[in-house]
Amino acid sequence: MPRRDRHDRRPGQHGPQHGRRPSPPSEHGLEWIWGRHAVEAALANPRRTGFKRVVLAPGRTLPPPTAGAPARPAPEALDNREIARLLPPGAVHQGYALQAAPLESVDLDDIAQPAQGVILMLDQVTDPQNIGAILRCAAAFGARGLVIQDRHAPPFGGALAKAAAGAAERVPVARVVNLSRALEQLAALGWRSVGLDGEATDRLEAVLDGGPTVLVLGSEGEGLRRLVAEHCDATARIHMPGGFESLNVSAAAAIALHQACALAPLGNPIP
Repeated sequence: MPRRDRHDRRPGQHGPQHGRRPSPPSEHGLEWIWGRHAVEAALANPRRTGFKRVVLAPGRTLPPPTAGAPARPAPEALDNREIARLLPPGAVHQGYALQAAPLESVDLDDIAQPAQGVILMLDQVTDPQNIGAILRCAAAFGARGLVIQDRHAPPFGGALAKAAAGAAERVPVARVVNLSRALEQLAALGWRSVGLDGEATDRLEAVLDGGPTVLVLGSEGEGLRRLVAEHCDATARIHMPGGFESLNVSAAAAIALHQACALAPLGNPIP
C-alpha cells in the first residue's frame, strides 16, 4: 500500500529550518486560510462563523455573498508582502487571506444517515497536504464525508485548506475519539467497512458490493493499525499490474473512491 515519503513526517519531525523566519503569532482560537479558492469557499460556507479579517492584494476581488452565507468583514487592502507577514513561511496566498474561527466538526451520525454512498476514514494520516488532496478527491467523487481521529488531526485551515482548494468547506468532517468505536457505530447504522491493505489477498473491486461503504486508509509506511483493521468487515488491495507496489495515500484514496463511488449510489452530503 502507500509508502511514507518526505511529505509524511510524523509530528515533531521537521526538515531544515535554516534561513526561515519564525511563524507569525496567531490570535487565540483563530486560524488563517489563504489562497483564492480556499478563501472564497470559506466565505460561502453557511456552516462557517467567526470571520475576523479578510485581506486582499491590489486587484483582487471576491464574488458577492450568496444566499445563506455568513456575514463577512469588509476586505482590507494589503500588498503581497504585508499579507505574507501575516502567514506562515512559504504560504502561497495568491493575494487572498482570511482569519476566522476553525470550522466545527460534524457528528458522525450527520454523515452516516441515511446509510447510502461512501465515507472515507483516515487512520493516522497526518500530513496536511495529503489530507487536503484527499478532501479534493472526496468532493470530486461525491463522498458523504471524512472521519478522522481527533488527536491525530492537523488543523483544517492553513496549508490543508490551501491544498484542498475549497473542498475542506464542502466535505463534512467528523472528528472522533476512537476509530474502532466509530466503525462499530457505523456498522450498527448499516455501513460496511473495507480497509485498504497492500498485503490483502482480495482486490478492491472484488470486495466492493455497491452498498454503503466506509473506505479505511492507513498512514503511509505503517498502514492500518491492527485494532482498526480488525474492526473492518473486509480488507482489500488496489491492483497495480505495473509492478510498482507503492502509492501516495492521496492517490490511493482517489483510486479507491473512483471504484467505490461507481458502485454505491450517492447519499446526501451536508450542503
